[in-house]
Amino acid sequence: MAHKAEHAVDLQTGAIVAVTLQEADQGDTTTMQITLPEALQQLEAVTAVTDDKVRTGEELVTDKGYHSKQTVLDVQSLGLRTYISEPDRGRQHWIDQHAERNAVYGNRRRIRSERGKQLMRRRGELLERPNAHLYDTGGMRRTHLRGHGNILKRLLVHVAAGNLGLWMRTLTGIGTPRGLQGRLAAVLALCFTLWIVLRDRMSPRRHRGLNLRLFTTPCHRLASMQCIP
Repeated sequence: MAHKAEHAVDLQTGAIVAVTLQEADQGDTTTMQITLPEALQQLEAVTAVTDDKVRTGEELVTDKGYHSKQTVLDVQSLGLRTYISEPDRGRQHWIDQHAERNAVYGNRRRIRSERGKQLMRRRGELLERPNAHLYDTGGMRRTHLRGHGNILKRLLVHVAAGNLGLWMRTLTGIGTPRGLQGRLAAVLALCFTLWIVLRDRMSPRRHRGLNLRLFTTPCHRLASMQCIP
């Protein structure tokens, strides 16, 4: 049985804000109605814990699969600026759809701006990266678990591990075990150097004068030679 996992990612940090698991036969415009409120709720919870240091969602950036007249209008009614890629649908008719027309035209104007192009590039970079970590490297493309709830629990554990690795990479520069490859030798060399320095400082100072014995040669007695006329 096929399931569809959908993520909401913060384009500033790359952290996964929300993840939902839904039926695979549902379209993107339908599943977004569950994922978007979940993401906004998680951001509001983080804002309450951090004393309003984290801003809630202000912009929504998606691909063209989420574009529709009603979807763009509904998202903008929530106070979000939309940057949704628009598919080529040809000439559209706007009879008795003035609000939808204004919403679609506003979204079209934003995605063609420099700000919109920049957000689209960041979406391609930061949104596709968790998919590779979770499903390709993490092996979540196929699971043998039964039940919608069990699959969602497994998915949440993978997402939590991904966010933890992102946090560790921000703090230490290393977020995965693979990141330690090639750095173990450098760490051991650094530890050995520190040990040598500390040993020299803690050991008593020796006399640093010039040892002349190192430059002396053995003394040989010369045999007396008798002069024969």
